[in-house]
Amino acid sequence: MKPARFEYARPTNLVDALILLRDHRDDAAILSGGQSLVPMMNLRVASPQIVIDINSIPDMDEIAIDGSTLQIGARSRHNDVLRSKLVQQHAPLLSMALQNVAHEAIRNRGTLGGSLALADPAAEMPACMVCLGAEIVLRSADGSRSVAAADFFRGIYDTALEPDELITSIRIPVFSADWRFVFHEIARRHGDFALAGLAFGRQYNGEIVQDCRAVFLGVEAFPRRLIEIEQAFIGTNLNDRGTIEKADQLLASSLDCLEGGEYPTEYRLHLAQQLLVRCDSEAFDENRR
Repeated sequence: MKPARFEYARPTNLVDALILLRDHRDDAAILSGGQSLVPMMNLRVASPQIVIDINSIPDMDEIAIDGSTLQIGARSRHNDVLRSKLVQQHAPLLSMALQNVAHEAIRNRGTLGGSLALADPAAEMPACMVCLGAEIVLRSADGSRSVAAADFFRGIYDTALEPDELITSIRIPVFSADWRFVFHEIARRHGDFALAGLAFGRQYNGEIVQDCRAVFLGVEAFPRRLIEIEQAFIGTNLNDRGTIEKADQLLASSLDCLEGGEYPTEYRLHLAQQLLVRCDSEAFDENRR
């Protein structure tokens, strides 16, 4: 199929792009990587009156350290984030997760901001941003605001992004050296959409768990921290292997699994339990090295 007719604009600065967004609002679509937008337009799932191409706007793909914060431009390609030494050093969870995102050709074009704006429940980046406590910087013609990742995602393909706003950057706090992060997902084939995944991190004081982060993808309608599961680990000794059994049992009451579709709720819960055990074991091994 071919898309419906649309106007095309390629602004060379952010101000012009934001004015176009303000003027067209719900009738506009942002083109950055196009890995989701173009197929949706071809299938006429999306039929914007105007496509605003932001690829000529400078400085939207920079990756830098700003004090104790890692700042990533929203137009940064997945592969650029994956291969960034700064990301590997200060946000290794992203490097782990991005290895599972589609394939090389897709990662060469797909962007971090595009993934967050789409808010696909099976996407890796939204879950990682919630796990890392990131802030998503939004700009409109009227000004800018920052939204915590935990508040940005609201449901399936639903976010706090207003029609006249554009994601310009993502700010991630730099974690101390006593944190260990792991990421695992389950898919039919490597690069396919995840059936389920888990972004998981723990902070250690020797063999005692000081803090914990656990965020699933592909299991619920949107990524969120599972406080009950995290609390089950906090304050425990790594050698107490009964902790994972307690956390595993809590999953059934903690998760609000997606219903319907190809996979029943019970299967999603089973995958989540398997991922929790796997991530707990790997985080344990990482801390012992």
